[in-house]
Amino acid sequence: MVAHFLIQPDMRHNMNVLSETYLNYEPVSIETLIGKGKNQTSMRDAPIEQIKDYAAEDADVTIQLKDVFAPKLKETETEKLFIEVEVPLIKVLADMEREGINLDVQGLRDFSAELAEDITKVDAEIQELAGTKFNISSPKQVGEILFDYLKIVDNPKKTKTGQYATSEDILAKLEGKHPIIAKILDYRELVKLKSTYVDALPDLVSKITNRLHTSYNQVVAVTGRLSSDNPNLQNIPIRTERGRQIRKAFIPRNEDYILLSADYSQIELRVAASMSGDPGMCEAFNAGIDIHTATAAKVYGVPEGEVTKDMRYKAKSVNFGILYGQGAFGLAENLNISRTEAKQLIDNYFKEFSGIKKFMDDQVNFARDNGYVQTILGRKRWLRDITSNNATVRSFAERNAINAPIQGSAADMIKVAMINIDKEFKSMDIKSRMLLQVHDELVFDIYKPELEKLKPIIEKHMREAIPLKVPVEVGMGTGPNWLEAH
Repeated sequence: MVAHFLIQPDMRHNMNVLSETYLNYEPVSIETLIGKGKNQTSMRDAPIEQIKDYAAEDADVTIQLKDVFAPKLKETETEKLFIEVEVPLIKVLADMEREGINLDVQGLRDFSAELAEDITKVDAEIQELAGTKFNISSPKQVGEILFDYLKIVDNPKKTKTGQYATSEDILAKLEGKHPIIAKILDYRELVKLKSTYVDALPDLVSKITNRLHTSYNQVVAVTGRLSSDNPNLQNIPIRTERGRQIRKAFIPRNEDYILLSADYSQIELRVAASMSGDPGMCEAFNAGIDIHTATAAKVYGVPEGEVTKDMRYKAKSVNFGILYGQGAFGLAENLNISRTEAKQLIDNYFKEFSGIKKFMDDQVNFARDNGYVQTILGRKRWLRDITSNNATVRSFAERNAINAPIQGSAADMIKVAMINIDKEFKSMDIKSRMLLQVHDELVFDIYKPELEKLKPIIEKHMREAIPLKVPVEVGMGTGPNWLEAH
């Protein structure tokens, strides 16, 4: 699976699909042994004769696929990445999954009760603002109340099925039109927090270990980033105050331990500066100046000391938007400014950071000529649509051509750091453990007497994972829970 993920990241990677695609052979499905749906039994109940053949076939297909993929790794020049990064990472992730993390189940139960009260309160406020009873959880009824009954806009958007569109991004744009909108958004956040996290997490705690064990996916995100499920740690909310409270429930194993969070600061921008070699950006990072302030000063043509909060905020949006190939239309929507102002911002940005513009153009041209782009370590993203005649499809591929090398290099970087940290920890015979990886952050359960010895080790391996032309910064915090450590 991992080999195929490097060769063809956009395809599916499970063994049956690979066997049918590359060996023209359809393996016996697990359903033939244990049934499916309501009547599904367990492998323990299947006859040993059948299990023997099923397991032997799995091993046979695996070795045949290995013989198919080994030369392909060489052809696609991804063999080094396979041997030095992806394969050693399997063991590291397995250890982290097995270790799990301690969860404050009672704390979550109390928080759930709090949220239930908040939901009831906000529900009542919404019904009062609407002046009539309706089901807030029904998008159809929400649309009818907002657009037929309250008539908050003249020409509301509709979905393909003909009902009013009331998705979060649409409502967010209408927030100033009527006080009910903010309340509906608030209600949705409360309900989602309660059902998806606060009530669900305690049910995922293992009866055997009393810990929460996530599953990491190494072959899902085409950029090379890790993802996780049961629970999905990558989207535990961080932007809102209530969302952050969920992190409070992640705690050390006992009083002798403390959680340590180490995360990369603005890693994608640093990777972009390094890959493009843009003098302005590299200079700002090398001098340790706040990159968004430095960008704002250049884009608005004012000294750094005169950059306002609003200027910095807009410059930050441009900095990150550019990496995702965002144009004037997207930036205008994002910042709630006119398309003219957004275009001016982007034009000024490219004038001041011409190295970034050149890097972006070079990536798109490289993809057109070669059919792929790659990260610093040679992870490839194939972009067949880069020469499409359909402008929408083509521009999506162009955005990927710009972003994939940057996001993928940042993903490779944290993987290399994890491998090296794990290796050094194992050589030291210590009690502390690496527990979680979330985007650009690593979370550790640190035995208190080992804290001062391990902090420089973690920082060193994160900073030196892949050498860049600009300094890499790692933020660290400790605390009695994940919220306080982060």
